[in-house]
Amino acid sequence: MEEGAEVLDPFEIRVLAVLAEKEALTPDNYPMSLNALVNGCNQLSSRDPVMALSEDTVAEVLQRLMQRKYVNGITQAGARVTKYEHRMRIKWSLEQDKLAVLTILMLRGLQTAGEIRTRSGRLHEFKSVGDVELALQFLIDKYPPLVSRLALAPGTKEPRYGQLLGGEDALAREETAASLGGSVSGGGQGTRIGALEQEVQQLRKQVEDLTAQFAEFRKQFE
Repeated sequence: MEEGAEVLDPFEIRVLAVLAEKEALTPDNYPMSLNALVNGCNQLSSRDPVMALSEDTVAEVLQRLMQRKYVNGITQAGARVTKYEHRMRIKWSLEQDKLAVLTILMLRGLQTAGEIRTRSGRLHEFKSVGDVELALQFLIDKYPPLVSRLALAPGTKEPRYGQLLGGEDALAREETAASLGGSVSGGGQGTRIGALEQEVQQLRKQVEDLTAQFAEFRKQFE
């Protein structure tokens, strides 16, 4: 996003995306309660990365989003529970097809137009990949842009797209993580990268231990 544009953190992006998703999938339960929103954020399916947010964390995120006019809190007469709704459609002047594309990118990370079409499901039914590409181009052309088209990855024929709500640096990190995750199967990219980082730390410690042992060994001959 351009300098000066608002940047959202990963938790804020997840909360907004879940609100937009559930608005389309379960309209009878929308606006959403805090409890339903926590469950949606931590859902194991259709999420990359999978998260485990506490109720307190989601409540704090909602407060920040309401202050910045991304979310409305609604307390109906006689109701003790506040319900929440997103304002992305109003904030960025988005029709449902554009909102659906952005929501899928927010929930599931980098994807091709074909993957977005397959996964958009009940959020919006796209008749063709071309229709998805038109919606993507609209999001790319906004000022500041909401989506970016990435360079073709080695060995691929279709470009991937990513949302820019977390800023260009966050998108670049996601692109790097995805390329490292590559063809590793199973789990979300975030999970795979976490496992790789842990493995690197373990290997580094083993090298340090071996180096120390070798130094001790050399001393015997000095």
